[in-house]
Amino acid sequence: MDLSSKIYVAGHRGLVGSALIRRLKAEGYSNCVTRTHAELDLELQAEVDRFFADERPEYVFLAAAKVGGIHANNTYPADFILNNIKIQTNVIEAAWRHGAKGLLFLGSSCIYPKNAPQPLREEYLLTGPLEPTNESYAVAKIAGIKMCEAFNRQRGTRFLSVMPTNLYGPNDNYDLENSHVLPALIRKFHLAKLAAAGDWNGIERDRERYGMIPSDFLRCLVSITRFRGKQTPPRYAAASSTGRNAVVLWGTGTPRREFLHTDDLADACVLLIRNIDHLFSTPNSRGSLSEAARHLINIGCGMDQTISELATLIASVVGYEGSIEWDESKPDGTPQKLLDIGRLAGFGWKAGVRLTEGIHKVYEQYAR
Repeated sequence: MDLSSKIYVAGHRGLVGSALIRRLKAEGYSNCVTRTHAELDLELQAEVDRFFADERPEYVFLAAAKVGGIHANNTYPADFILNNIKIQTNVIEAAWRHGAKGLLFLGSSCIYPKNAPQPLREEYLLTGPLEPTNESYAVAKIAGIKMCEAFNRQRGTRFLSVMPTNLYGPNDNYDLENSHVLPALIRKFHLAKLAAAGDWNGIERDRERYGMIPSDFLRCLVSITRFRGKQTPPRYAAASSTGRNAVVLWGTGTPRREFLHTDDLADACVLLIRNIDHLFSTPNSRGSLSEAARHLINIGCGMDQTISELATLIASVVGYEGSIEWDESKPDGTPQKLLDIGRLAGFGWKAGVRLTEGIHKVYEQYAR
């Protein structure tokens, strides 16, 4: 991939796509092509094909997707499987039809079986049942991986699939109904800190910027304000009758998760697509690695922590001083998702943003 190559980043406004654009521009790639959803609906095959016919991108980063946390996945399974399969099918087919030299498909670590051995190796794909709460999303992503594999085998394409671990960074989604765990925790502890100070004007500004506050968490904020002896706006008088200095979170807090800053993800993705010819021409160096898994690469940092440890860290960064409680009636999801990053490490790559540093960065961006 040359600095003048035409590169299409699908989903350039999202968490991953925006990080890819930042990395490409920082490295001197000057011919990046993007389209907003209003300009190009990736779920419409005719629009996607026309775009590829007009632009003829040489390389494609397929970062566009419908994404969300455990609540969103569990609530809208039809949307997650349908929307993602449409997007993937249209872009992958158009990339082949119009001669793209390489494509990098962004998957997710949820493709691996719920109870697969840890750390998760690429060859564990399709070796056991998936986590039920995000099965539809996982099946859609598996379909994308298999589509890339099938095009490579039948039509000689060079379409690479990468499996990122849990991601966070600029342009994250802080909607408490649909976000992933890390941004949701940042927002919850920030709102709880404002509630403890009786800063309901600040809470209202946050709501205007980041979206509605669910009624159950609103009651939690009112309870914190009352515990601290502060006044709540009259319209929230009936929201909570108790004073309790606690943020209540879903599950037990015991599942373990790995988190990667999107700047690190983008760095790894650009490295891999620059080496795509090498990846597709080098013999299998890991004896147990199937042909199907050869063109599937995990991207992570190699370390994980419990959700409880993550919550404690974020509360400290945000400055929330109350207690943390767990609603064990809510689902935990997969017990552990730690990726084996041995293949990626073979390129001399490792993550550069430590979790504490990364959380400080995104909270500063969130709160300013």
